[in-house]
Amino acid sequence: MVSRVDLHIHSTASDGRLTPADIIQKAAERGLTFIALADHDTVDGIASAQAAAQAFPGLKVIPCVEISTDIPQGEVHVLGYFIDYTDPELGVTLDRFKNSRLRRAQGMVAKLDNLGIHIDWQRVQEIAGGSSIGRPHIAQAMLEKGYITSIKQAFTEYLSRDGSAYVEREKMTPAESVELIVKAKGLPVLAHPLTINDPETMIVELKTAGLVGIEAYYDGYTAEEINRLVGLADRHNLIATGGSDYHGLDPNTETAIGGADVPMESVERLIALAKQRNPDLRL
Repeated sequence: MVSRVDLHIHSTASDGRLTPADIIQKAAERGLTFIALADHDTVDGIASAQAAAQAFPGLKVIPCVEISTDIPQGEVHVLGYFIDYTDPELGVTLDRFKNSRLRRAQGMVAKLDNLGIHIDWQRVQEIAGGSSIGRPHIAQAMLEKGYITSIKQAFTEYLSRDGSAYVEREKMTPAESVELIVKAKGLPVLAHPLTINDPETMIVELKTAGLVGIEAYYDGYTAEEINRLVGLADRHNLIATGGSDYHGLDPNTETAIGGADVPMESVERLIALAKQRNPDLRL
């Protein structure tokens, strides 16, 4: 079954495999009515996605960004829906993160080289295609040369926080990212909360900063986990959102666009809140 809503999709603007225009084409073919382009730490794909969507009147594109933040136990990602992606402060901050991603990727390639895994930096850049270089691009280069058998293996053994080639990069705290999104007229939502050891404590902290929702209908979550997260959202008067977290990297294991069963109510509540805060909003 394909949901008509997918509020978490990545493109070549960050570490996805499809261009924003290709994302629009695929979403329209699958009958979706609302999607959010939510690239990592960049808004570079939003304008082209919205332009491509003009050819499909039944499909609306919500501008979004997924900001990576840091806590002692790992990472927390925050989605910002309906952001003003032309906001200068947002742009400066995201550019700084993009440069940090580049330095981090170069450091990971150097660490891999020391481990006997020799991939060419130029090839990583070619795979990224001029977009912000991320770990999936390094993983694809490793896969091409036969050092790994899957993208997942690259992360598990080398590129994740506990991996042997991991390199830290500049990040902000979760609360700072929520505040940045609010300043850019956006609606902050906690992404894939089950990756956090104590999601409820994080939710309470971030709601004070301006959090309006949590991602409950997510790639791979069981019915029990979804119900638990919806209950958590209800308890804290937050919107339960969701999406596939589609990157297009591994069609055999990855949830397809529209593959997470996100109810229409999720996007309707987001739109209502966005219009309440910005009456001039047009979708």
